[in-house]
Amino acid sequence: MKNEELRVKKDTMNDEMKYEEALAQLETIVRKMEANELDIDEIAAQLKTAQRLIKLCRDKLTKTEAELLEEQSDGQ
Repeated sequence: MKNEELRVKKDTMNDEMKYEEALAQLETIVRKMEANELDIDEIAAQLKTAQRLIKLCRDKLTKTEAELLEEQSDGQ
């Protein structure tokens, strides 16, 4: 993946990104690392991207869990 592509993905990575899209990007990063398709510079960049994607996914899951718990407590 070229630096320009990395920049575009980084710029589009925000709270509006869907969980499934973030997960798919993470899976792509893992697949490329496992297949040794990345050079050392790309690995460093992809690790940073993966960290941001993991945080985004974790935040979305935490938010969803809190909303579900709130709905459950409101329903009782």
